[in-house]
Amino acid sequence: PLFSAVWKVGPVLATGCTLVLKPSEFTSLTALRLAELCDEAGVPPGVVNVVTGVGEVTGKALVEHPGVDKISFTGSTRVGLTIAAQAASTFKSYNLELGGKSPLIIAEDADLEKAIPGAAWAIYGNSGQNCCAGSRALIHAKHFDRVVAGVADIAASIRLGPGLDPASMMGPLVRDSHRARVAQHVERARAAGAQVIGGESVDGAGSYFTPAVITGLDHAHPTVQQEIFGPVLCAFAFRDDDEALR
Repeated sequence: PLFSAVWKVGPVLATGCTLVLKPSEFTSLTALRLAELCDEAGVPPGVVNVVTGVGEVTGKALVEHPGVDKISFTGSTRVGLTIAAQAASTFKSYNLELGGKSPLIIAEDADLEKAIPGAAWAIYGNSGQNCCAGSRALIHAKHFDRVVAGVADIAASIRLGPGLDPASMMGPLVRDSHRARVAQHVERARAAGAQVIGGESVDGAGSYFTPAVITGLDHAHPTVQQEIFGPVLCAFAFRDDDEALR
């Protein structure tokens, strides 16, 4: 959440404009702290403003407000469609960074000593809660078994815990309802006959979910096609570049 805020605040300040930052209602504290730091750093009052609240109320009001000339949004495709429709009525310009199912390709000539940890942390970093997480691994058939085993070994070694604990390697998901959605995707894969390594909810405080590797799914399966926004990797083998691109 802090990175997302900084990526938006920085360019606005560099171009001499003012802004209103509306963080997610589930992750507002870092944005509020950022505003405090801007104040301490000497940013003039009224330049960096933070307004909290739910998207359907606060976000909608900001999008529709005549004093807002530009909208920059990071979030779900569903909300992005709503913003685009609202902005069209007043011809406001907007940038939307929405959901994705980003493929990570490991080619035949890959350096597997780099590619295997790279593939693991592309999806397990920030617990997979990343708009460009490497959620689909397309692996040359020559390396498929080794890469899947290597990523699974890394997944099994990841120590879960709160971000303030220096020993933690992966934190929780943002809330219980989101963890339930991630778990539902994994269960659908299991029900379809996929091989699933990991992918379990952890009892106790915090919305923890063990990192997962899924193989054996059809490309059309919803778990492959839809953004999960969690530590779940779907892996596929390919034999040549044309197949990988398809």
